[in-house]
Amino acid sequence: MTAARRQTADGGGSGTGGGADGGTAARREAPGAGAREEARDRRASRESASDTVGAVVRQWRAVHPDIDTGPMEIIGRINRCAALLQQAEDAPLRRAGLTRPEFDVLGTLRRTGHELTPGELARETFSSGAAVTKRLKHLTERGLVERRGDTRDRRVAHVRLTDAGRALVDGLLPAQLGYEAAALSGIDGDRQEELARRLGELLIQLEGRLGVSRG
Repeated sequence: MTAARRQTADGGGSGTGGGADGGTAARREAPGAGAREEARDRRASRESASDTVGAVVRQWRAVHPDIDTGPMEIIGRINRCAALLQQAEDAPLRRAGLTRPEFDVLGTLRRTGHELTPGELARETFSSGAAVTKRLKHLTERGLVERRGDTRDRRVAHVRLTDAGRALVDGLLPAQLGYEAAALSGIDGDRQEELARRLGELLIQLEGRLGVSRG
């Protein structure tokens, strides 16, 4: 009779207070049991979440209990957060009559500190050339950016902020960051840092895997 079976016969390791020795013997007889229990606990914790994605995951697990819903629990929540933030819009930008993509163009010109071509702006803002052209047209009409032709290649344009554009970005940035801080206020500072680090790791992996280049 093995040690684990002797303990079961004696009442140890049966879940009724058999002591640490009984637990150790049981783990020796069933390698990986602790890891499986931890995985089940983590899954149960995720499934108990009250957010909308948690409800979707529970429904899928009822239909396909054999499928690992882990990726859905991450990607689904990222997508849902992004959708909610887009629906809510950015109050400071809305008051200034700007969309988030337009502010990204202005912010890119401000933080780089020099002229950029429309193609460079497209790469920096992860946008299509057509989308950047449309945004530049609107920003030019408002007097926030100006374009000049390249002296060597007339097909190339260089874009820079006007004084009005620079003043608008510098005035909006603190208010926009305050708005974003309020959106994250339910998460304490340490967890925000951890979340930022984890999202950064995910972004690096995705950019590398999908071949995205900042150019």
